[in-house]
Amino acid sequence: MIRVINRYLLGDFAKSFLIALVLLTFVMYVGAVVKAIDYVAKGIPGLVVLKIFSLNIPFTLSFVIPMSLLVTVLLHFGRLSSDGEITAMKSCGVSLWQVAAPILLCAIVLSGICFYINANLSPRSHFMRRQMLRDLGVDDPLALLDEGRFVSDFPGVSVYIGKRSGPRIEDVILLQLDKGGVDIEWQAPSGQVTFDPETKTLNIELEKPRRNEYERDATGARGKPRSQTMPTAERTQMILDLSEMMNKSEIRKKDSDMILSELVNSLQNIRQVFPDIQEQNVPRLRSKMAVEASQRMALAMSCFAFALVGIPLGIRAHRKESSIGIGMALVVFCLFYMFIILSDAMVDYPQRRPELIPWIPVLGCQVIGFFLLHKNR
Repeated sequence: MIRVINRYLLGDFAKSFLIALVLLTFVMYVGAVVKAIDYVAKGIPGLVVLKIFSLNIPFTLSFVIPMSLLVTVLLHFGRLSSDGEITAMKSCGVSLWQVAAPILLCAIVLSGICFYINANLSPRSHFMRRQMLRDLGVDDPLALLDEGRFVSDFPGVSVYIGKRSGPRIEDVILLQLDKGGVDIEWQAPSGQVTFDPETKTLNIELEKPRRNEYERDATGARGKPRSQTMPTAERTQMILDLSEMMNKSEIRKKDSDMILSELVNSLQNIRQVFPDIQEQNVPRLRSKMAVEASQRMALAMSCFAFALVGIPLGIRAHRKESSIGIGMALVVFCLFYMFIILSDAMVDYPQRRPELIPWIPVLGCQVIGFFLLHKNR
């Protein structure tokens, strides 16, 4: 009898899950359609645009799979409870744990799939997508401006920013380079950076800058800096031509482009991987990469956590209406995603261990799920 019940539960669950997966994936991609139309309007072939957006599917699935599972579990067990099937199975000697077992097994399998996507497939496809956009000249070069380290991707300059919020940058160091090394050093407490996609130029505006010119010895090597000659002007603008740079196919990997093994290796050897990083920014960069790794694993484990808490919540809802289940799923997933956002916001405070924050909703859902299942067994 247990096998018959398991086949019945799994068959109904699988059909509902696939429908939810397709629908939620479609909803997530509605906004991307507008961008695809914009790419086509710029003259990019339709097949190339299709490939660009297909490379974004793994990243989308990392969020859609857990949410689809949660919606399906709530609707599935809400219907079973409303139709009295849970009561009927209990009266036949089938415990709630036996009813939940096949669904929890599916959740474990989906967690494994999500772990592979988050650890390998999604970062690889994300990096390939960035390379394609760079080759086509439609990628935003501002994405290269990582906080806390020198970025040498731009021609003739090396740029360091302490913090960036949109076009606003703070704690800026800009080194103008020549064949002999650093020629002029600019320092500014703040500034603005914008990119013009039409002319492919990057405009860096420094506010209250200070300028250091370096002396040269007889061999042409850089010597000691001369006296600071600024601030004399409130603002200084520098315009960089990026047309040649944007035609290059090779770009530097960011933490979101690294597979999990590369991320762990970078965490263990951060000074070797980022030799130009300033020492005071090592804790922040390490915290940022640890948060990235933690978020990926927590998202994968959320499948099992959502199934565990969704089963008793669906039974307690005792409703057939899909709106109830979808509403509950949105509330649970929004609460989970709030912790993801909070961990990103706490990267500037590595002493508070922000990499542990994504695990709070995962462990919380598991504890609540076990308690409710045990209480309703």
